[in-house]
Amino acid sequence: MNILIFGATGMVGQGVLRECLLAEDVALIQTVGRTATGQEHPRLREVVHRDFLDYSAVEDELRGFDACFFCLGVSSLGMAEPEYTRRTYDFTLAAAQAMARLNPAMTFIYVSGAGTDSSEKGRVMWARVKGRTENALRRLPFKAVYLFRPGLIQPLHGIRSRTRMSRIFYAATRPLLPVARRLWPALVLTTEVMGRAMLEAARHGAPQAVLEARDINALA
Repeated sequence: MNILIFGATGMVGQGVLRECLLAEDVALIQTVGRTATGQEHPRLREVVHRDFLDYSAVEDELRGFDACFFCLGVSSLGMAEPEYTRRTYDFTLAAAQAMARLNPAMTFIYVSGAGTDSSEKGRVMWARVKGRTENALRRLPFKAVYLFRPGLIQPLHGIRSRTRMSRIFYAATRPLLPVARRLWPALVLTTEVMGRAMLEAARHGAPQAVLEARDINALA
């Protein structure tokens, strides 16, 4: 498989990239982001691209992929709805529309979130925007679209979040997360599980389009 990863420098993206590099059936991993990951590997290729609304300048480098793992995301904390919409809905749809045109046989996997509002009418702003994003993705002509809705994710293998608030949270809960994972393995995921589940969905599909934490854990 040839796999494209958006957001490979984020916490989930780092985990997904690690699992892709370990997978023997992945021939090429290409990342797309505003900065390079800093990793080197014979099967890793990186595209540094700063305009997340227009991919016309790098189209030739985005063809020939079997799956896209879209891990690019931002916290809604302190953010007004128009800006959160731009960085969640607009960025995602710009990439997905380009991918659907360039790679129509592609499987597209989007990292959403637990509590996403598919009705787009709820009171929680981020959940409405995520729901609108999910619904729009499902209308695109991909081979398959899978919407991953993780809740709590334990970072493994030295992976760290890039955002300060997340780093503080994970530092404070570090002793508790392994315990929570043992007690509720279907609810508390890991970066490793996320990567393995995405690869499995790309290889063989998944039972349904929307995968909650329990489904993701089972797929991995």
